[in-house]
Amino acid sequence: MSEPAEAAQETFISHLVELRDRLLRAIIAIVVVLFALFPWAKEIYAVLARPLLAVLPQGATMIATDVTGTFLVPLKVTALAAFIVALPYVLWQAWAFVAPGLYHHEKRLAVPVIVSSCIFFAIGMAFAYFFVFPIAFGFFAGYTPAGVQMMTDIDKYLSFVITMFIAFGLTFEMPVVVIVLVRLRIVTIEKLKAARPYVIVGAFVIGAIVTPPDVISQLMLAVPLWLLYELGIVLARFVGKGPTREEAESEGG
Repeated sequence: MSEPAEAAQETFISHLVELRDRLLRAIIAIVVVLFALFPWAKEIYAVLARPLLAVLPQGATMIATDVTGTFLVPLKVTALAAFIVALPYVLWQAWAFVAPGLYHHEKRLAVPVIVSSCIFFAIGMAFAYFFVFPIAFGFFAGYTPAGVQMMTDIDKYLSFVITMFIAFGLTFEMPVVVIVLVRLRIVTIEKLKAARPYVIVGAFVIGAIVTPPDVISQLMLAVPLWLLYELGIVLARFVGKGPTREEAESEGG
């Protein structure tokens, strides 16, 4: 085997080792936070279930159809909370892994992107929890047929909530995505404006697929997605475009 090939193989192996170490650190951070939060697992689940419990008829409760559900579901909720708490550190580990291969202007962009991504994702989850859930659950509870008792299984409720959190969290990342695309010169503001009609249609399609089958919930995902796209275009004007690859190389990376 030639020396260049051996050097390339050693570099590849060293990258794999570093990736393993970064993943282990991220996993350990999540596990540590999980153990710290576990004593309050029931309370954390109670907070998560509050929007649904608030609209259930008097005397109605949530149920657990699985024998292990009363333990595993609060544990899953606590693990989700642990991941959210540890998310900045997880993203930092991801950035530390890819940073050596970035240009200087890209490294300067990475930290604001990580911070803003965490903030916008948290805002999206909060929007779903405080605004979407009460309206959606109130709608479902109000349309319960006569003679039917609304009693939701806690595991199915958790799956529904996680889906909504991911959907709205990613939706609120739209300004960050738009700014990064413009900053890295992948697209221009003019192209983003030209794509506006397709984005609006796509927002309503995504809203219809992801959210519950009521118009209000669909609008509460589609409209923010469109408005956040517009916000991203406005903010991208202030941030501006980054240097070209040739300019970055001439500046020494």
